[in-house]
Amino acid sequence: MRSYARPGFGAMVLGRLGRGLSSMAKPMSKKRVVIHGVSVGEVKGATSIVRELERTRPDLEIVISTSTETGFAIATDLFPDHEIVRFPIDLSFICQRFFRHVVPATVILIELEIWPNFLREANKFGIPVAVVNGRITKQSHKSYRIFKGLLPQFNRISLFCSQGPEYTERFLSLFVHPGRVMETGNIKADGLRVGPVDPGQELRNLLGNPDPKGLTLVAGSTHPPEEKYVAEAWLAGLPGARLVIVPRHPKRLAEILKNLSEIGINPQLLSDLRTGEVPDVTRPAIVDTIGELERVFGLANIAYVGGSLIPHGGQNMLEPAAQGHPVLTGPYLENFTQEARILTRAEAVRIVADTAELTAALAELGADGALRKRMGSAGMEATRSQQGAAALTLRALQASCLPPAPA
Repeated sequence: MRSYARPGFGAMVLGRLGRGLSSMAKPMSKKRVVIHGVSVGEVKGATSIVRELERTRPDLEIVISTSTETGFAIATDLFPDHEIVRFPIDLSFICQRFFRHVVPATVILIELEIWPNFLREANKFGIPVAVVNGRITKQSHKSYRIFKGLLPQFNRISLFCSQGPEYTERFLSLFVHPGRVMETGNIKADGLRVGPVDPGQELRNLLGNPDPKGLTLVAGSTHPPEEKYVAEAWLAGLPGARLVIVPRHPKRLAEILKNLSEIGINPQLLSDLRTGEVPDVTRPAIVDTIGELERVFGLANIAYVGGSLIPHGGQNMLEPAAQGHPVLTGPYLENFTQEARILTRAEAVRIVADTAELTAALAELGADGALRKRMGSAGMEATRSQQGAAALTLRALQASCLPPAPA
């Protein structure tokens, strides 16, 4: 039913069942390494590892794997010179087909996308599997401890490169051998450019604030009903600014428009602006396309990072911080505790409890340019201090999982 209702969903399902893999079954001049990111965040996070491998191991062929439609689109855009494949559905015969056609020498999983049949079949084929940028949320850790004797089977993984000490401890508590766990840091920081990002003249004309002294608030990676919360806070705390909303899933557009209409807001869509609608700074703009968040953050004077005012777990707040923007986020950050700790320590982020606190924070930042500059500079320095994880991770992979480099 979803395949009929959602364009592209059926192709994704067929791809995860193995369709299209036959093109991979060709004579190989290089050994292959599969790098898997489940969706947009993980695929973007893989950038630094892909670039390090390109630089240091030209003898390897890199294949990018992903699970979702949006992840596939981002991977195609980021890695045009590499093969992009769908991660197999976790049925043994589907995983066997994947390994027979792709024939990887190593599989690298970004963060913690692990499936029992995939791991079992990788072991049967003699393919080492590594987890890089590894993390386990507190809730997932509890579940894994309950079922640690059954699924997933962590002892089938050759290497865990964890983001930080709390994740290292959680891996070790699941009876992972200490020799298989290394703390290498957060590779997402390596994939970020520190400093302002040029959004380009088109986005500046369509989404920017035409007043040279005016402000722009960018709310990125929002989840339902955060668009409504942010718009209410904007109206009350920063009404003269341009509001740009970049939802995590643009396919929720109908729901977003309905929620905003309930508070009397009629937003503009980036797709309509691109076809000739005149920009109106008094109306919020919604970016109803994918893959443009980094450049849209380039327009911001203040950034809000979503998935955090509702119990979702947050999104990556290092992205706007790296560009030098003061960052606001909600309290639900269990998926990004390390990033929150880094930016909080640097005083580069404000964590607000609800819409009222978000309103007050917007009003304060809107009135205090020195505070915005101070928080932005602190965010850039905090991000820069975390870089280097990709090189550490690659050394760990070289030592335990990757095929030997030619002499």
